[in-house]
Amino acid sequence: MLSEKSVQTFLDELASSAPAPGGGSAAALAAAIGAALVSMVANLTLGKSKYADVQDDIERVVARSEELRHRCVALLEKDIQAYTKVSSAYKMPRDTEEQKEARSAAIQEALKGATDVPMQLAEACVQIIELCPESAEKGNVMAVSDVGVGALMAEAALRAAALNVWINLGSIKDEVFVEREGKRLDNLLQGKADLKEAIFKDVKAKL
Repeated sequence: MLSEKSVQTFLDELASSAPAPGGGSAAALAAAIGAALVSMVANLTLGKSKYADVQDDIERVVARSEELRHRCVALLEKDIQAYTKVSSAYKMPRDTEEQKEARSAAIQEALKGATDVPMQLAEACVQIIELCPESAEKGNVMAVSDVGVGALMAEAALRAAALNVWINLGSIKDEVFVEREGKRLDNLLQGKADLKEAIFKDVKAKL
């Protein structure tokens, strides 16, 4: 599994001419880092007498951020698998009409799968971003800048995931699917850039 390899190996494979990992995997890693930073701030808050009044809230935050971190890592692997299926479908034979039809059907099915993974990642990114205001408000002020970094990473990952959804939707012939998933993504993106900026300003004010 790529997620179990070293950072250097990941970057080397990302920089290579291999079709995967690519932008989708990079987005998943960025999101996982964002979630990990939220977890770090929460863990630096737990057990501190100064933050005794918010311990229950912080325990909930860290449980949620860790769940999201692990989900993003799993999506990193799923993105590679999904893209591999798309690549394999495009390599199918097309010498006869039957082969062409089978190839086209396989491509369309693979593209839908490749759309679902970054859409799931986009949903996770939104949830990471939405954890950040409370983390900035109640977390250890000595580490509040890391909440800001986490929000920036998660919002960047959200936009990156959106690009991966859009590029796949552009090749899918099922108009109902394309319209539905496009609206779903628009709803996820709505207001998140503004929320990220609000978190950034709030964090900066605390430094």
